[in-house]
Amino acid sequence: MTAPAAPHAGNLHRVQVAVLAKAPVPGQAKTRLIPALGAQGAARLQRQFTRATLQTALDAGLGGVTLWCAPDARHRFFRALQLATGVACLAQPAADLGQRMHAAFEHHCPHGPLLLTGTDCPPLTPAHLRQAARALLAGADAVFQPAEDGGYVMVGLRRPQVRLFDGMAWSTATVMAETRERARAAGLRVCELETLWDVDEPADLVRWRASRS
Repeated sequence: MTAPAAPHAGNLHRVQVAVLAKAPVPGQAKTRLIPALGAQGAARLQRQFTRATLQTALDAGLGGVTLWCAPDARHRFFRALQLATGVACLAQPAADLGQRMHAAFEHHCPHGPLLLTGTDCPPLTPAHLRQAARALLAGADAVFQPAEDGGYVMVGLRRPQVRLFDGMAWSTATVMAETRERARAAGLRVCELETLWDVDEPADLVRWRASRS
């Protein structure tokens, strides 16, 4: 069997990137980190992570980058990001995480493949996004960047796949395993990239700070 040809670098612009971000409202952002940082500190970290993730998406040099905002795109932080970067800001629907993710794929995939990520994974780099984009262009139906906690920090699809997200028990250690089973049952060609870590709990802050020194 002949391996698929590597996609031409110019084709990477066909792959879009969407970032799901929560408004940095004290008491509502990064709530599991409030015991360590306080409400204001957790909100500041949310701003920092959102800026960094958006810059990672832009630096990847792929197609259009969009910021999907919760609860809506009216927060001054999102407006400032839009002015500074030119990135379009769209409102996430008021629904569970799976429905919000599927909405992004439904919106973007008629125009080409999409990579979707949150803002909690500092180790995610432009190179990771380019690797995922190449996998989709080479024929994968879905690409995942698994997380050490059993979930995943990035998912890419060539077209919407609602069964990957519908009724999922999110924020559990079985998300990636369950997603694999669903993808297998759907007959999808899946590519998994290296496992990364994210920052959700106070203990994760130690690792993040050490990675920056």
